[in-house]
Amino acid sequence: MYDVIVIGAGPAGSTAAKVLSDKGLRVLLAERHPLPRYKSCSGILIQKSLDFVQHCYGKKVPLSVTCTPVENRGMIFTDDQGREYRFEQGGLNVWRSSFDYWLTEQAAASGAEIRDHTSAVSCKEHAGSVAVTLHGKTTCVETAGYVIDCEGATGVLKGKLTQTRGEFITTYQTFNQGTVQLDPHYFYAYLQPELSEYDAWFNVKDEMLVLGVSVRDPRKIELFYQRFISYMEKRHGLQIQQQVKAEKWLMPRIRPGCPILYGKGRVLFAGETAGFLNPMGEGISAGMESGCCAANAIINHFSSLEMVYDDYQRSTQPLKLYMERQWKFVGQRAGTFSEMAR
Repeated sequence: MYDVIVIGAGPAGSTAAKVLSDKGLRVLLAERHPLPRYKSCSGILIQKSLDFVQHCYGKKVPLSVTCTPVENRGMIFTDDQGREYRFEQGGLNVWRSSFDYWLTEQAAASGAEIRDHTSAVSCKEHAGSVAVTLHGKTTCVETAGYVIDCEGATGVLKGKLTQTRGEFITTYQTFNQGTVQLDPHYFYAYLQPELSEYDAWFNVKDEMLVLGVSVRDPRKIELFYQRFISYMEKRHGLQIQQQVKAEKWLMPRIRPGCPILYGKGRVLFAGETAGFLNPMGEGISAGMESGCCAANAIINHFSSLEMVYDDYQRSTQPLKLYMERQWKFVGQRAGTFSEMAR
């Protein structure tokens, strides 16, 4: 029997597994994808993320997980009226597969057992424990005192437990060889409604131009993507020589008030699974922080489920307030997100 089973080896799951293992708890970290796992993401670590890694992991993010340009200098976003806002802030440009795997390795070094190619199929709660059916090379049932579900927007465990299906945003981005008249050290976000149903973005990774759009209706991806390409050609001199690859992903749609679902029974939710996600899809910092808070709540009050939830909600209150401020700021500057400003 494990003390805690953590589902999902992203920033939230790996951080939770490391924090728990550092305190001597027996932890299983299960990841449905092969490791290193890949996630479609801008891969920008903001200063908040860098500070958290230093605090929680006791070391800096290694240069081995970065891509060029290594230094990110901030974000420039354009509102729905075409006005630019520049936010200068130090950060790092990373490949998510490399960064996430580095986090997982830190959890393993602290004593967590890692299983990839392993999906959580279902779970059943008993008195003082929860049994999780895991499907990997074989199907088995593992038991733990608690589960922390960090599967993200596409996980199945939360849906089965809550009998709900949230609203999703579909993201689509391409990696291209070409040229553009923009500083590659910044992340660019565009909130004009004619370019996407959520937001559009541009950044550079290892000299590849990354261009993406997000939509509520997946059938409109090509329409908005072509509009965005035309906009970038006219506005910033974009010239694409060759498309290297294209990818899609899902992320949760955050609703007004930034509601958080902390868990159900002995299964706690963290990261995007709980609803922690900042504007422009920045979920790394929120994932690590919420994973850490969930782990500490279990460590502090293992024998009391009620106190675990009280601790988890209290400790994540600053994170939730930060989210609300960020979303309100965006909502005040783009009609697409106006409901978030209420």
